[in-house]
Amino acid sequence: MNPIFRATGLSKSFGKVRVLDGLDFEVPEGSIFGLIGPNGAGKTTTIKILMNILQPTSGHAEVLGMDSRELGPEALERIGYVSENQEMPGWMTVEYLMGYLKPFYPTWDDARAKQLIDRFELPPDRKLRHLSRGMMMKTALAASLAYRPRLLVMDEPFSGLDPMVREELIEGLAASAGETTLFVSSHDLGEVESFATHIGYLDRGSLQITEEMASLTARFRQIEVTVDTPFDAGGRWPATWLRREATPSLVRFVDSQFHPERTPSEIAHIFGAAVKTVSIQTMPLRTIFVTLSRQNDPRKSS
Repeated sequence: MNPIFRATGLSKSFGKVRVLDGLDFEVPEGSIFGLIGPNGAGKTTTIKILMNILQPTSGHAEVLGMDSRELGPEALERIGYVSENQEMPGWMTVEYLMGYLKPFYPTWDDARAKQLIDRFELPPDRKLRHLSRGMMMKTALAASLAYRPRLLVMDEPFSGLDPMVREELIEGLAASAGETTLFVSSHDLGEVESFATHIGYLDRGSLQITEEMASLTARFRQIEVTVDTPFDAGGRWPATWLRREATPSLVRFVDSQFHPERTPSEIAHIFGAAVKTVSIQTMPLRTIFVTLSRQNDPRKSS
């Protein structure tokens, strides 16, 4: 099966400022792909290229099997888009908005639209300008899912929302997974971790990693080794051991390529008889993100 989105050597510059630098990645159809990274990493620029709002300086992107620069009305009928800065006509009511959008989408499902309005507890007769930010985001999501898009693109959808609204949005997204491929950009790592199946980590315009969430979380471990005497490994540290810290009695590091057999063997080989105890802990996505960010920034690396 072809990926629903593919970037090949994707780069974008604004004048002398290079915002994206040779991105290569694919979004499998039916997946929930989270594009994460700090503010200014290039996430929104990537999405604008994906949606044919911007054109790449070099490289190219394919969406639904076609060059993103060729996306037109027919293709956009199968793509949903929700942004943190979503603008909708404030004079319309929720119900009027749904009726207004229906003729533009041949796959519009009235029953689905009503189900989403009920699920998100949206007031059909309330004007959009009188909705809270959370209600506005739920309305935008309901309007995008009502025509059962093949691809739904969401740019920072959780920004500024209270926890209950975030949970409702996530539940709504999860209910559409499989039928609709979800591409979500966010710096809100906790939420993305709770539902994404694939992750891309973007930092200063470069894609540092892209892989399945299960694979990523399986290979990162926080490790603490207590020792009898102060320990100096010299130059024997494996390159995959990141953020190394040491006190006279404790050595702490992150193994970015953890293996349940190889890693303990490496620890035994390097530390030898100095080892007292070894603690191996899983890491949440937020901690993995911080590790990668500091590793890629010489000013913050240890």
